[in-house]
Amino acid sequence: MAAWLRVTLVVVLLLPGVARAQCRQALLLALDVSGSVDAREYRLQLDGLAAALMDPAVVGAFQAMPGAPLRLAVMEWSGAGFQRVVLPWQEVQGRSDLAGIADHLRRVRRVPADPSTAIGSALLRGAQLLADQMGCWRRVMDVSGDGKANTGPLPQSVTLTPADIIVNGLVVGEPQDPHGRSPGIGELVAYFRAYVIRGDSAFVEAAQGFEDFEAAMIRKLLRELQVVAVSEVR
Repeated sequence: MAAWLRVTLVVVLLLPGVARAQCRQALLLALDVSGSVDAREYRLQLDGLAAALMDPAVVGAFQAMPGAPLRLAVMEWSGAGFQRVVLPWQEVQGRSDLAGIADHLRRVRRVPADPSTAIGSALLRGAQLLADQMGCWRRVMDVSGDGKANTGPLPQSVTLTPADIIVNGLVVGEPQDPHGRSPGIGELVAYFRAYVIRGDSAFVEAAQGFEDFEAAMIRKLLRELQVVAVSEVR
C-alpha cells in the first residue's frame, strides 16, 4: 500500500466519529459484455468474479474493518446506450453477504446488448452510481475490458463527477494477434493506463484471457481492499 494511503487511513481512523462512518469504500465493478465477449467468456467473467469474492484472502480483506464495511455493486456495459446494473449497491458485513452476492452473480443471465465498446459512456454511468454513495472514505470504479473504445465519448475526454473517484482497470487480453485483428495485452494495458484509469492510486491489472479472469480479479480486489490493520481506536 502506498505510504500516503496508510497515513491517510490512520488519520481518518483517529478522527472523532469515524466509528460511525457508513463505509470505508464504495466499489463498483464494471464488466465488459460487448460483442467481443462470447457466451463462454461471459460466464467465465461472471462466475470468475463470484469465485474471486469467495477467495479466503478476499473475504478476509472485506472483513478487515467490521466497524466500517464496504459497499459493492456490479454493472455490465457495452455500447453507449447499454449499462446494466446486475447487482445494486449492497453493504458487505461478512462472508455470508459475499456468499449471497456470489450466488446471485452465478444466476445472472446475459441479455441482448449493443456489441460496440463505449468505455467513456461506462465511466460516466459508473460515476453517476458512485456519486450516490456518500459517507464512504473512498469511491472506486473498476473497469474490466478486452478492447479499446470504438463508439461513444472517448474515455480520455470524459470528466467524472465527483472528481475524487478512483478508476482502476482489469484488462483481458492475449499475446499479439499475428493477423493484427485485435490488440495484444501489452497494447491494451498501455491504452488503459493512458486513457482509462485515473486517481493517485489507480492501477491496471491484467488477465491472460478470460480463463485467467478469476485469478486476476483476486489480485485486483486484494490490492483495492488493502487497509491498515488497527486492532482498536482509543
